[in-house]
Amino acid sequence: MTAPASVALGARPDRTLPSGVVLLTDRRLARRPLAEVVEAAVAGGVRWVVLREKDLPRAERAALAAELRAILADAGGRLIVAGPDPLDGDAVHLPAAGPYPPPAAGLVGRSCHDAAELARLTTEDYVTLSPVFPTRTKPGYGPPLHPAGLRELIATSRVPVLALGGVETPAQVRECVAAGAAGVAVLGALMRAEDPAEVAAALTAAHEFAGRAGHGAARPAPTATRGEP
Repeated sequence: MTAPASVALGARPDRTLPSGVVLLTDRRLARRPLAEVVEAAVAGGVRWVVLREKDLPRAERAALAAELRAILADAGGRLIVAGPDPLDGDAVHLPAAGPYPPPAAGLVGRSCHDAAELARLTTEDYVTLSPVFPTRTKPGYGPPLHPAGLRELIATSRVPVLALGGVETPAQVRECVAAGAAGVAVLGALMRAEDPAEVAAALTAAHEFAGRAGHGAARPAPTATRGEP
């Protein structure tokens, strides 16, 4: 059977990649201390977290990374660090602007927004595409891709895609999976939640249901391969 376009161009099989509901952190939006929000989201089914908080001094950010890794490790999850410095880990998520080529790391993701940025990929393992929907976190950011635009870009991507931006409801999760996304990256809906565990469980259930229904180009996408230039 022919492999999906999003995973067909690499080598290095058996690489576990982000999928499902991926939490992006923002302690300034969080209703609770960040570690508590992450712990609650993990209890609700989240297994991937991207640590942002780039304004923190490195030592403080590294200590936070270690705390979050411990929370995730207990559930078999993994922490990704935004930026080229993995903070004593081995997984990073890079901005569209660079660096190019990506640094050597066990897992590398990149933020993308259009076909031109997808075309610049070299050895990245996965990407986020944003914004899919209008987002309260970055009002005016866009224009939004909407599911139709997301689907078009996913068809051109050589690596699995996480849908990012304005994903707040189970219905939106299902739309993203139907467009071919391996998962959804969520910030505001979980950071602002009174009960992050409940929200995470609802979004995770929607992703799992959509996957079982056979939507998307690469369902599920827990493993894929590192793309080649």
